[in-house]
Amino acid sequence: MKKFIREFKEFISRGNVMDMAVGIIIGGAFTGIVSSLVEDIINPILGLFGGMNFDQLRLNLLGEVTLNYGKFITAVINFLIMALVIFVIIKAMNRAAEKFSHKKEEPAAITTKVCPFCKSEISVDAIRCPHCTSTLVQ
Repeated sequence: MKKFIREFKEFISRGNVMDMAVGIIIGGAFTGIVSSLVEDIINPILGLFGGMNFDQLRLNLLGEVTLNYGKFITAVINFLIMALVIFVIIKAMNRAAEKFSHKKEEPAAITTKVCPFCKSEISVDAIRCPHCTSTLVQ
């Protein structure tokens, strides 16, 4: 049991888990903002053109049973806006990370050459080809 608790403690104290927890908390708060944006600003503006708010769209099936497809449309709009915002944020973060970690890579050192007689790949330091045994000019 002690080993299990120790392993769990190590897992929780890793940076990735803490970053993920913070991301989930901020994502939950951000969801409220996006929902309010869609329900309180975008839907009424779209309602001006369609004559009705999406949340009010419904289909009566039997008696008081209704199919609230307008709320589904609102949820889809919420998702699309959230996905767009996350895409823009990730794209900006990747661009910033690319600018800060932009390092010039040195070309790899040449370690092989081609034998002029048999066209085999051999070590650059070789003085005799191991394949055709030809003497190589340095």
